[in-house]
Amino acid sequence: MRALYLLTGAAGHLGTALAHQLSELGCSVRALVLPGDANAAHLAALPGVEVICGDICDAKSLAPLFANPEGREIIVIHAAGIVSIASRHIQSVHDVNVGGTKNILALCRKHKVKRLVYVSSVHAIPEAPAGTTICEAQQFDPSAVCGLYAKTKAEATQCVLDAARAGLDACVVHPSGIIGPYDYGHGHLTQLILDYLRGRLTACVKGGYDFVDVRDVAAGILACRERGEAGACYILSGQYISVQDLLFRLHQLTGKRAIRTVLPLWFARLTAPLSELYYKVLRQPPLYTAYSLYTLSSNAAFSHEKASRQLGYQPRALDETLLDTVRWLKQQRRIP
Repeated sequence: MRALYLLTGAAGHLGTALAHQLSELGCSVRALVLPGDANAAHLAALPGVEVICGDICDAKSLAPLFANPEGREIIVIHAAGIVSIASRHIQSVHDVNVGGTKNILALCRKHKVKRLVYVSSVHAIPEAPAGTTICEAQQFDPSAVCGLYAKTKAEATQCVLDAARAGLDACVVHPSGIIGPYDYGHGHLTQLILDYLRGRLTACVKGGYDFVDVRDVAAGILACRERGEAGACYILSGQYISVQDLLFRLHQLTGKRAIRTVLPLWFARLTAPLSELYYKVLRQPPLYTAYSLYTLSSNAAFSHEKASRQLGYQPRALDETLLDTVRWLKQQRRIP
Protein backbone atom coordinates (compact mmCIF):
# COMPACT_ATOMS: atom_id res chain seq x y z
CA MET A 1 0.00 0.00 0.00
CA ARG A 2 1.44 3.38 -1.05
CA ALA A 3 2.30 5.98 1.55
CA LEU A 4 -0.10 8.90 1.92
CA TYR A 5 1.41 12.38 1.77
CA LEU A 6 -0.28 15.19 3.68
CA LEU A 7 0.82 18.57 2.32
CA THR A 8 -0.08 21.77 4.12
CA GLY A 9 0.19 25.13 2.40
CA ALA A 10 -0.47 23.38 -0.89
CA ALA A 11 -1.80 26.49 -2.65
CA GLY A 12 1.34 28.48 -1.88
CA HIS A 13 4.37 28.90 -4.12
CA LEU A 14 6.40 26.09 -2.55
CA GLY A 15 3.33 23.95 -1.88
CA THR A 16 2.38 24.06 -5.54
CA ALA A 17 5.86 22.98 -6.64
CA LEU A 18 5.75 20.15 -4.10
CA ALA A 19 2.33 19.01 -5.31
CA HIS A 20 3.61 18.92 -8.89
CA GLN A 21 6.69 16.87 -7.98
CA LEU A 22 4.78 14.43 -5.78
CA SER A 23 2.19 13.97 -8.53
CA GLU A 24 4.91 13.35 -11.13
CA LEU A 25 6.37 10.68 -8.82
CA GLY A 26 3.02 8.90 -8.70
CA CYS A 27 2.43 9.64 -5.01
CA SER A 28 -0.92 9.80 -3.27
CA VAL A 29 -1.33 13.33 -1.92
CA ARG A 30 -3.83 15.20 0.22
CA ALA A 31 -3.32 18.90 -0.42
CA LEU A 32 -4.57 21.21 2.33
CA VAL A 33 -5.89 24.60 1.23
CA LEU A 34 -7.91 27.29 2.94
CA PRO A 35 -11.64 27.22 2.16
CA GLY A 36 -12.40 29.35 -0.87
CA ASP A 37 -8.76 29.69 -1.96
CA ALA A 38 -8.96 30.46 -5.69
CA ASN A 39 -5.26 29.65 -6.12
CA ALA A 40 -5.99 25.99 -5.36
CA ALA A 41 -8.08 25.28 -8.48
CA HIS A 42 -5.11 23.95 -10.46
CA LEU A 43 -4.21 21.41 -7.75
CA ALA A 44 -7.30 19.28 -8.28
CA ALA A 45 -6.21 18.62 -11.88
CA LEU A 46 -2.95 16.97 -10.81
CA PRO A 47 -3.02 13.14 -10.89
CA GLY A 48 -3.00 11.60 -7.42
CA VAL A 49 -3.79 14.88 -5.64
CA GLU A 50 -6.90 15.25 -3.49
CA VAL A 51 -7.72 18.77 -2.33
CA ILE A 52 -8.81 19.07 1.30
CA CYS A 53 -10.14 22.32 2.77
CA GLY A 54 -9.07 23.25 6.27
CA ASP A 55 -7.20 25.71 8.43
CA ILE A 56 -4.11 24.74 10.44
CA CYS A 57 -5.21 27.23 13.09
CA ASP A 58 -8.38 25.15 13.60
CA ALA A 59 -7.31 21.65 14.65
CA LYS A 60 -10.84 20.24 14.27
CA SER A 61 -10.94 21.26 10.60
CA LEU A 62 -7.90 19.04 9.97
CA ALA A 63 -9.70 15.78 10.80
CA PRO A 64 -10.38 14.95 7.11
CA LEU A 65 -6.74 15.61 6.28
CA PHE A 66 -5.47 13.06 8.81
CA ALA A 67 -8.30 10.53 8.42
CA ASN A 68 -6.69 7.14 7.80
CA PRO A 69 -9.17 4.25 8.06
CA GLU A 70 -6.93 2.02 5.91
CA GLY A 71 -3.98 2.42 8.25
CA ARG A 72 -1.66 3.75 5.55
CA GLU A 73 1.82 5.06 6.25
CA ILE A 74 1.54 8.84 6.58
CA ILE A 75 4.22 11.38 5.68
CA VAL A 76 3.52 15.02 6.49
CA ILE A 77 5.13 17.95 4.73
CA HIS A 78 4.25 21.08 6.67
CA ALA A 79 4.80 23.96 4.26
CA ALA A 80 1.96 26.22 5.41
CA GLY A 81 2.99 29.59 6.75
CA ILE A 82 2.71 33.32 6.27
CA VAL A 83 5.78 35.03 4.85
CA SER A 84 5.71 38.64 6.00
CA ILE A 85 8.12 41.54 5.46
CA ALA A 86 5.74 43.97 7.16
CA SER A 87 7.19 46.28 9.79
CA ARG A 88 4.16 46.16 12.07
CA HIS A 89 3.00 43.25 14.22
CA ILE A 90 0.41 41.05 12.53
CA GLN A 91 -1.22 38.55 14.89
CA SER A 92 -2.19 36.14 12.12
CA VAL A 93 1.50 35.60 11.28
CA HIS A 94 2.11 34.25 14.79
CA ASP A 95 -1.18 32.35 14.85
CA VAL A 96 -0.37 30.49 11.61
CA ASN A 97 3.40 30.05 11.89
CA VAL A 98 3.49 29.06 15.55
CA GLY A 99 -0.02 28.05 16.59
CA GLY A 100 -0.67 26.19 13.35
CA THR A 101 2.61 24.30 13.65
CA LYS A 102 1.74 23.24 17.19
CA ASN A 103 -1.58 21.88 15.90
CA ILE A 104 0.20 19.90 13.17
CA LEU A 105 2.69 18.50 15.70
CA ALA A 106 -0.12 17.36 17.99
CA LEU A 107 -1.89 15.60 15.13
CA CYS A 108 1.35 13.98 13.93
CA ARG A 109 1.84 12.50 17.40
CA LYS A 110 -1.80 11.44 17.66
CA HIS A 111 -1.80 9.66 14.29
CA LYS A 112 1.73 8.27 14.67
CA VAL A 113 2.91 9.59 11.32
CA LYS A 114 5.92 7.98 9.69
CA ARG A 115 7.77 11.26 9.22
CA LEU A 116 7.26 15.03 9.38
CA VAL A 117 9.28 17.43 7.26
CA TYR A 118 8.86 20.99 8.52
CA VAL A 119 9.58 23.92 6.22
CA SER A 120 11.26 26.56 8.33
CA SER A 121 13.35 29.43 6.91
CA VAL A 122 16.93 30.69 6.99
CA HIS A 123 15.44 33.69 8.78
CA ALA A 124 15.02 31.47 11.86
CA ILE A 125 18.81 31.05 12.08
CA PRO A 126 20.67 33.73 14.06
CA GLU A 127 22.62 36.06 11.78
CA ALA A 128 26.39 35.62 11.85
CA PRO A 129 28.89 38.50 11.57
CA ALA A 130 29.69 39.75 8.07
CA GLY A 131 32.18 37.53 6.31
CA THR A 132 31.08 34.44 8.27
CA THR A 133 29.42 31.47 6.59
CA ILE A 134 26.06 30.58 8.14
CA CYS A 135 25.44 26.87 8.78
CA GLU A 136 22.68 24.92 10.50
CA ALA A 137 21.80 25.73 14.11
CA GLN A 138 20.85 23.31 16.88
CA GLN A 139 18.75 25.66 19.01
CA PHE A 140 16.35 28.42 17.98
CA ASP A 141 15.43 31.48 20.00
CA PRO A 142 13.01 34.19 18.79
CA SER A 143 14.97 36.81 20.74
CA ALA A 144 18.08 35.99 18.70
CA VAL A 145 16.58 37.06 15.35
CA CYS A 146 15.00 40.25 13.99
CA GLY A 147 11.52 40.70 12.59
CA LEU A 148 8.13 39.12 13.21
CA TYR A 149 8.49 36.48 10.51
CA ALA A 150 11.92 35.37 11.70
CA LYS A 151 10.79 35.23 15.32
CA THR A 152 7.74 33.10 14.53
CA LYS A 153 9.77 30.69 12.40
CA ALA A 154 12.41 30.39 15.12
CA GLU A 155 9.76 29.62 17.75
CA ALA A 156 8.01 27.08 15.53
CA THR A 157 11.29 25.42 14.54
CA GLN A 158 12.23 24.92 18.17
CA CYS A 159 8.80 23.34 18.78
CA VAL A 160 9.50 20.84 15.98
CA LEU A 161 12.97 20.00 17.32
CA ASP A 162 11.56 19.56 20.83
CA ALA A 163 8.99 17.13 19.42
CA ALA A 164 11.75 15.26 17.57
CA ARG A 165 13.77 14.94 20.75
CA ALA A 166 10.65 13.57 22.44
CA GLY A 167 10.37 10.80 19.83
CA LEU A 168 8.58 12.22 16.78
CA ASP A 169 10.37 11.41 13.51
CA ALA A 170 10.72 14.98 12.27
CA CYS A 171 13.33 16.97 10.40
CA VAL A 172 13.60 20.60 9.32
CA VAL A 173 14.56 22.40 6.13
CA HIS A 174 15.56 26.07 5.90
CA PRO A 175 15.00 27.55 2.42
CA SER A 176 16.50 30.92 1.57
CA GLY A 177 14.64 33.41 -0.67
CA ILE A 178 12.36 31.29 -2.86
CA ILE A 179 11.99 32.32 -6.51
CA GLY A 180 10.74 30.61 -9.65
CA PRO A 181 7.60 29.45 -11.50
CA TYR A 182 4.33 28.14 -10.01
CA ASP A 183 3.58 31.24 -7.93
CA TYR A 184 -0.16 31.66 -8.50
CA GLY A 185 -0.31 34.22 -5.71
CA HIS A 186 1.62 37.43 -5.18
CA GLY A 187 4.94 36.47 -3.63
CA HIS A 188 7.35 39.35 -3.06
CA LEU A 189 9.98 38.15 -5.53
CA THR A 190 7.39 37.30 -8.17
CA GLN A 191 5.94 40.79 -7.72
CA LEU A 192 9.41 42.29 -8.19
CA ILE A 193 9.82 40.42 -11.49
CA LEU A 194 6.31 41.37 -12.63
CA ASP A 195 6.83 45.05 -11.83
CA TYR A 196 10.11 45.05 -13.76
CA LEU A 197 8.63 43.29 -16.79
CA ARG A 198 5.62 45.64 -16.79
CA GLY A 199 7.91 48.68 -16.78
CA ARG A 200 6.86 49.88 -13.34
CA LEU A 201 10.37 49.95 -11.89
CA THR A 202 12.57 52.96 -12.48
CA ALA A 203 15.07 52.25 -9.71
CA CYS A 204 16.17 49.51 -7.34
CA VAL A 205 17.69 49.44 -3.88
CA LYS A 206 21.21 48.54 -2.93
CA GLY A 207 21.77 45.15 -1.31
CA GLY A 208 21.05 41.53 -2.11
CA TYR A 209 20.20 38.12 -0.75
CA ASP A 210 20.49 34.39 -1.34
CA PHE A 211 17.84 33.20 -3.79
CA VAL A 212 16.90 29.60 -4.60
CA ASP A 213 14.66 27.96 -7.18
CA VAL A 214 11.35 26.76 -5.73
CA ARG A 215 11.72 23.48 -7.65
CA ASP A 216 15.10 22.82 -6.04
CA VAL A 217 13.64 23.47 -2.58
CA ALA A 218 10.81 21.03 -3.33
CA ALA A 219 13.32 18.41 -4.49
CA GLY A 220 15.39 19.01 -1.34
CA ILE A 221 12.32 18.47 0.82
CA LEU A 222 11.53 15.19 -0.91
CA ALA A 223 15.13 14.09 -0.47
CA CYS A 224 14.89 15.00 3.22
CA ARG A 225 11.77 12.84 3.43
CA GLU A 226 13.90 9.86 2.38
CA ARG A 227 17.41 10.54 3.63
CA GLY A 228 17.19 13.24 6.26
CA GLU A 229 18.15 12.40 9.83
CA ALA A 230 15.44 12.64 12.47
CA GLY A 231 15.90 15.82 14.49
CA ALA A 232 18.27 17.32 11.91
CA CYS A 233 18.12 20.65 10.07
CA TYR A 234 19.15 21.32 6.47
CA ILE A 235 19.73 24.67 4.77
CA LEU A 236 18.33 24.71 1.22
CA SER A 237 19.98 27.82 -0.23
CA GLY A 238 20.98 28.86 -3.74
CA GLN A 239 23.31 31.72 -4.52
CA TYR A 240 23.77 35.30 -3.40
CA ILE A 241 22.94 38.02 -5.89
CA SER A 242 22.38 41.75 -5.58
CA VAL A 243 19.00 43.18 -6.52
CA GLN A 244 20.71 45.27 -9.20
CA ASP A 245 22.37 42.20 -10.74
CA LEU A 246 19.13 40.20 -10.62
CA LEU A 247 17.31 42.93 -12.56
CA PHE A 248 20.21 43.26 -15.00
CA ARG A 249 20.02 39.53 -15.72
CA LEU A 250 16.31 39.94 -16.40
CA HIS A 251 17.23 42.76 -18.79
CA GLN A 252 19.67 40.46 -20.61
CA LEU A 253 17.12 37.63 -20.80
CA THR A 254 14.14 39.72 -21.92
CA GLY A 255 15.54 42.86 -23.56
CA LYS A 256 13.45 45.05 -21.24
CA ARG A 257 14.89 48.41 -20.24
CA ALA A 258 17.80 48.11 -17.82
CA ILE A 259 17.51 49.68 -14.37
CA ARG A 260 20.35 52.16 -13.95
CA THR A 261 19.38 53.96 -10.75
CA VAL A 262 20.33 52.28 -7.47
CA LEU A 263 18.96 53.92 -4.33
CA PRO A 264 21.20 53.93 -1.25
CA LEU A 265 19.76 52.04 1.70
CA TRP A 266 19.53 55.15 3.87
CA PHE A 267 17.23 56.79 1.32
CA ALA A 268 15.15 53.63 0.87
CA ARG A 269 14.70 53.38 4.65
CA LEU A 270 13.31 56.92 4.74
CA THR A 271 10.74 56.12 2.07
CA ALA A 272 9.87 52.58 3.25
CA PRO A 273 6.70 53.66 5.14
CA LEU A 274 5.41 55.35 1.96
CA SER A 275 6.17 52.19 -0.03
CA GLU A 276 4.14 50.06 2.38
CA LEU A 277 1.22 52.50 2.16
CA TYR A 278 1.40 52.72 -1.66
CA TYR A 279 1.29 48.95 -2.15
CA LYS A 280 -1.44 48.60 0.47
CA VAL A 281 -3.60 50.86 -1.71
CA LEU A 282 -2.74 48.68 -4.74
CA ARG A 283 -3.49 45.55 -2.70
CA GLN A 284 -0.13 44.12 -3.66
CA PRO A 285 2.81 43.01 -1.50
CA PRO A 286 5.23 45.92 -0.99
CA LEU A 287 8.51 45.71 -2.86
CA TYR A 288 10.42 46.93 0.15
CA THR A 289 9.83 47.68 3.80
CA ALA A 290 12.08 48.52 6.73
CA TYR A 291 12.39 44.80 7.47
CA SER A 292 13.14 43.73 3.90
CA LEU A 293 15.78 46.47 3.65
CA TYR A 294 17.35 45.11 6.83
CA THR A 295 17.38 41.68 5.20
CA LEU A 296 19.00 42.96 2.01
CA SER A 297 21.85 44.42 4.05
CA SER A 298 22.31 41.40 6.33
CA ASN A 299 24.77 38.54 6.04
CA ALA A 300 23.26 36.02 3.61
CA ALA A 301 26.21 33.66 3.22
CA PHE A 302 24.21 30.47 3.76
CA SER A 303 25.88 27.12 3.23
CA HIS A 304 23.95 24.18 1.78
CA GLU A 305 26.98 21.87 2.11
CA LYS A 306 25.22 19.61 4.62
CA ALA A 307 22.15 19.19 2.40
CA SER A 308 24.36 18.52 -0.62
CA ARG A 309 26.38 15.94 1.26
CA GLN A 310 23.55 14.08 2.99
CA LEU A 311 20.60 14.67 0.67
CA GLY A 312 22.22 15.06 -2.75
CA TYR A 313 20.85 18.62 -2.93
CA GLN A 314 22.06 20.60 -5.98
CA PRO A 315 20.48 23.98 -6.75
CA ARG A 316 20.43 25.12 -10.38
CA ALA A 317 21.88 28.31 -11.88
CA LEU A 318 19.82 31.45 -11.26
CA ASP A 319 19.62 32.38 -14.95
CA GLU A 320 17.69 29.16 -15.61
CA THR A 321 15.29 30.04 -12.82
CA LEU A 322 14.72 33.57 -14.12
CA LEU A 323 14.14 32.40 -17.69
CA ASP A 324 11.68 29.69 -16.59
CA THR A 325 9.86 32.20 -14.38
CA VAL A 326 9.42 34.64 -17.26
CA ARG A 327 8.19 31.85 -19.53
CA TRP A 328 5.71 30.65 -16.92
CA LEU A 329 4.37 34.17 -16.30
CA LYS A 330 3.81 34.51 -20.05
CA GLN A 331 2.00 31.16 -20.15
CA GLN A 332 -0.24 32.41 -17.34
CA ARG A 333 -0.84 35.65 -19.32
CA ARG A 334 0.34 37.76 -16.43
CA ILE A 335 2.74 39.59 -18.75
CA PRO A 336 2.53 40.28 -22.51
